[in-house]
Amino acid sequence: MPSRVDGPQKVTGRAKYGADNSFPDMVYGYVVTSTIAHGEVVAMDVTAAKSAPGVVGVYTPFDSLEIHTPSTPFFGETWVPLQNRDVVYYGQPIGVVVAESFEQARDAAYTIEVSYTEHPAATSLRDNLDNAEDSHPARDGTPPVISFLADGVESIEDAIAASQVVVEREYSTATQNHVAMEPHSAVALWEDGVLTMYTGSQATNIQVMELAPAMGVEMTQVHAVNPYVGGAFGGKGRTSIPAFLAAAVSRALGRPVKVVLTREQVFTVTANRPETLQRMTIGAGTDGTITALRHESWSATPLDRSYVEQTSHTTSRDWYATQNLALAQRMVPLTIPPATFLRAPGEAPGSYALESAMDELAVALNMDPIELRLRNSSIGPMGSDLQWSAKYLDDCYHIGAARFGWEHRTPAKGREDGDWQVGMGTATAMFPAFRFPASVDVTLKADETAVVSTSGADPGTGLLTVLSLVGAESLDIPADRITPRLGDSAYPPGGLSGGSTATASAGSAVLIAASQVIDDLLSVATAPGGPFEGKEATYADGRVLADGRSMSFGEVLRALGREAISATGSSGPGEEMTKHSFSSFGAQFCEVRVHKLTREVRVSRMLGVFDAGRIINDKAARSQLMGGMIWGVAMALHEGLEMEPNGRFANADLASYLVPVNADIPQVDVHFVQHPDTLLNPVGAKGIGEIGTVGMAAAVANAVYNATGIRVRRLPIAIEDLLD
Repeated sequence: MPSRVDGPQKVTGRAKYGADNSFPDMVYGYVVTSTIAHGEVVAMDVTAAKSAPGVVGVYTPFDSLEIHTPSTPFFGETWVPLQNRDVVYYGQPIGVVVAESFEQARDAAYTIEVSYTEHPAATSLRDNLDNAEDSHPARDGTPPVISFLADGVESIEDAIAASQVVVEREYSTATQNHVAMEPHSAVALWEDGVLTMYTGSQATNIQVMELAPAMGVEMTQVHAVNPYVGGAFGGKGRTSIPAFLAAAVSRALGRPVKVVLTREQVFTVTANRPETLQRMTIGAGTDGTITALRHESWSATPLDRSYVEQTSHTTSRDWYATQNLALAQRMVPLTIPPATFLRAPGEAPGSYALESAMDELAVALNMDPIELRLRNSSIGPMGSDLQWSAKYLDDCYHIGAARFGWEHRTPAKGREDGDWQVGMGTATAMFPAFRFPASVDVTLKADETAVVSTSGADPGTGLLTVLSLVGAESLDIPADRITPRLGDSAYPPGGLSGGSTATASAGSAVLIAASQVIDDLLSVATAPGGPFEGKEATYADGRVLADGRSMSFGEVLRALGREAISATGSSGPGEEMTKHSFSSFGAQFCEVRVHKLTREVRVSRMLGVFDAGRIINDKAARSQLMGGMIWGVAMALHEGLEMEPNGRFANADLASYLVPVNADIPQVDVHFVQHPDTLLNPVGAKGIGEIGTVGMAAAVANAVYNATGIRVRRLPIAIEDLLD
């Protein structure tokens, strides 16, 4: 079973992350943030800061630090700091102090006195529902409010009223942060008019597309480097505030600049998954057939309305078959920090509401929750003529139930073990499968090795190893002869490592590039002057064969006096998207133990069974899905940012923003139902990076109900929620 090719570098500390880069004459920036949630900066007294030891520069909205607002086709406009004096959330960057050391910059920043004109702040989702607006269209362009009704049914209300059994409930999820191990940072260096940027990013080529217009230069004048990224989960998809500031300050001072956020600053200077409120109404017949489903969602959004957590359209439209469906996605503008994609955006909180409501419906029907889900399995998204390309969700449930011992599940409050109440829960997991445009260069070298290069990033997902494995398979040579390279904008554009697309996107491009470089090798080998001149040659096992003799590709290149031969392959979504709908599927199982006296909740067992196409690297895929499942436990029992009335996060640090530790996570079992989906891409792989998170929070909450008989409809579940 192959191990990660970057494993030794990471566990020995030899992996060089963005902030690990240092240069002679380098200075350090410390970001100054606002202490109000809404208003305007009237004045900033920086006299003491400028005269502090080691300080070489102080920049505020009152200075002319040149940064333009960039816009890209993928993300649209990206906010950049210090361009005006408006404050729209607590913790917003309003300045940067630059000094000879980080400590000097930090200490000087604390001496700055800021005067504000303060405006009323809106920080509570529930308190501001009256200000809700229809959201942006969904990812596929679907309007925020849509309905599908059976013939003769005039409204979703009529369909619900005609249902024999109806469950109507409200669910809420908390604001979450990515809390990647590596805080956001940047090291910027200008040489001969070219900016080199070292920073953690999910796409170096997209970073170049943002930094170049922000700095007012051509894209050829920006070089982004990030071979190692210490976690991202969506939080490093766009260019970070430290990168914009480091680039601008470095140009202004003519010196290399390093800017690293503190852990507390990460919670506001970057972006979060916003809070959601969801109202689910499901009507069914007594046989469990869903006759009507209404999913109304409200998402908090910053005042610029730049991001909305799309919970209804990403789940209820796709997951279950029904003749009557109504979806409404609304947003509530608040004076809160930026929001953005976070692992399974939309699907993670959306699945909590939908799968909790399905569990409540199963209880109302006195039906097994798995049977209810199987009875209402969808063949494709509602309102679409495109059916799933492949779907083995039923297999996931049957295999999972047998492996987990589902037959031993008892009704609510039916099982005890000493002082512990024990319960089981389950939930469906789905996440769309697609791919982004990506290009990869494959080079055969005279020393019998090959190089596979793309600008894409590996934020811990294992893409570097995937490049090695797919490259080896495509070139028919051992993986240890492949050198995979990524995280450098000088390589072909590798797209975004996000949306669970990297393997499908880059892997497909590797296949195309490898095929092309083999064709090119055969062409030069049989051309005039080649070792197989005029022959009909083939390629296998890394060798060129013709007329009963063979030469390795290295021997062919040496015979031609060439050091290497290269080809670039590009791949992206195409005609297949007009013929089928694509998704990964899974069944999540969880067992919890709730203490009868303290009401402490402990997860004792987890199982995820997934239909995610071909699995390229079993070890890495298993680890990736385990991490996603653990993330779901965190969503259910630990994570949640708490905002004070003044807009400040009360727990913006790793001491009080809780994430699971080893003691919280017991046995985690992952099983694959492997059916390669070559209708989606030639590799046959679907995404696995996010589906592990989807559904697990609901499975935990459903297990808590099964153990205690108490239904908790807000996350994270707290001890006080379980007091009788």
